[in-house]
Amino acid sequence: MTDTESVETGSDRPSTLRDPQSGIADLRRIGAHPDHWYPVALSRSVRGGRALATAFAGERIALYRGQSGAVYALEDRCAHRQVPLSMGVVEGEALRCCYHAWAYRGDGRISQIPYLSKGDGRPPRGVRGYAVREAYGLVFVFPGAAERAAAVPLPELPAYGSGRYRAMTFSRTVRCHYSFMHENLLDMNHQFLHRGVVGRLRPELLGHRTDARSVEARYLFTHAGGKRNRAAGLLAAEGVNGRDSSDVMTIRTEYPYQTLDLVPQGAERPVFRLWAVYVPEDAEQRRCHVYGLLMIEKPRVPGALQLAWPFIRRFTERVFAEDRMAVEAEQRAWDEQGEDRNHEVFPLILDVREVLRSNGVPIVSRAAPCGTAAAVCGGTAPAPGRRGEEPGTPAG
Repeated sequence: MTDTESVETGSDRPSTLRDPQSGIADLRRIGAHPDHWYPVALSRSVRGGRALATAFAGERIALYRGQSGAVYALEDRCAHRQVPLSMGVVEGEALRCCYHAWAYRGDGRISQIPYLSKGDGRPPRGVRGYAVREAYGLVFVFPGAAERAAAVPLPELPAYGSGRYRAMTFSRTVRCHYSFMHENLLDMNHQFLHRGVVGRLRPELLGHRTDARSVEARYLFTHAGGKRNRAAGLLAAEGVNGRDSSDVMTIRTEYPYQTLDLVPQGAERPVFRLWAVYVPEDAEQRRCHVYGLLMIEKPRVPGALQLAWPFIRRFTERVFAEDRMAVEAEQRAWDEQGEDRNHEVFPLILDVREVLRSNGVPIVSRAAPCGTAAAVCGGTAPAPGRRGEEPGTPAG
């Protein structure tokens, strides 16, 4: 059952974004639309009295928790000398720059320049303040138009905090364009990649549907042999809830988020639910931060999930590591070739590419000043090189 609606391809976008052969806008040059709520940190990472440096698509953002416990998000630069405010000092509900002690309120306005006398000239404005919310153990910011923030809802995750489920949180940096992550989760035909932990899984696409903002696919999974990691069976409720059956998996990209529900045949609700989002960090959007919430159904046997938790964590980390290896290889190929040369044949992935393309915004390359190491004088700067940073820390 396939219900596919046409999606606009963004025909008014600059020709420099288009594939020279197909004429379609190159998805890897399309950025995440900023008019949505994006997590940029784990709540527990934003500690009282300290600032934290984060970013969205090259915009540096300083988070800090005031004395009241509220979290604020400011443009991460002092209006005076451009020193990062994330290096500053939290005082009450204000953030003070570490250099000349300029103080900023949570909305970005300057509250004090300590060495100025009465009547001295003052800057007309401070720095940008971002709308910020805390939910699901994450800190969300709204990097888009400020006037739209109140009208755009946070994602709804009814299973989070429910007495039926326990949540495992993931926070990882992946060096690829966010679209590769959407494709990876939605296309379950790549299970050969995970054969060492799940054995031989046979996915059967039961159907899919798409509209202007979403793509949803339903798969039937059956285990066709081979050694299966014990935690894979636990996640599928084999041994935890005593079930042993084929599983129906529903995966949905609802721009810009992605969800996955797994329901064993005959069950009334999912045995686990995954919510994920891929937040671009750098200006060229060749690196994203993955935030995921895996909500696992509590079994009938008290304490069973607690005992299984370390094994489930180890299993999911290994699967994620294999996926990351593949998508980062895809990104390296794009970097080397300067374009997509893959030959996608799966209609489902062609659909999700259209959804991501039509809902995103073109990436504007930022030119580096001539004389710098990254400069290409007379043109645009290349994508930033890979930095030797450690990936994010898992939680949960």
